[in-house]
Amino acid sequence: MDYIYHLSNASLTLRVVQFLHEYAKLPVQFVTVIHQVDGWVVRVKMLSPLTDQQAGNFSAFLNELGFAYIPGISLKMALWALETGQPIVEVMRRYQVAIVAHGCPDFEDIEAFRKQFIQGLGYCPETLA
Repeated sequence: MDYIYHLSNASLTLRVVQFLHEYAKLPVQFVTVIHQVDGWVVRVKMLSPLTDQQAGNFSAFLNELGFAYIPGISLKMALWALETGQPIVEVMRRYQVAIVAHGCPDFEDIEAFRKQFIQGLGYCPETLA
């Protein structure tokens, strides 16, 4: 089962990662975090189906932070390529997406991307707040 959500900024993305690491006892197979110009896309793939209560609670949590997202064909292909084990750098190059993390994301992955991006721009866009 997949949960693909669009979040507006880095703080919300970090909350999802923190929730999955610290609070949720969910059968997570992997998490993919992608930065886009207008926000972040987070995909959470489960190892096994969630119970109705787990699914409802997790969906409610994600809906508080963002909205369910239907990716375009290019992003779908990039997500599929990651799932099949293709190298992250190759997927980024081929599909022109900024993959911040794939697998078991860490706070440091997202923070490092955020700081490096801001440093390169010289200011902090709203999506990186």
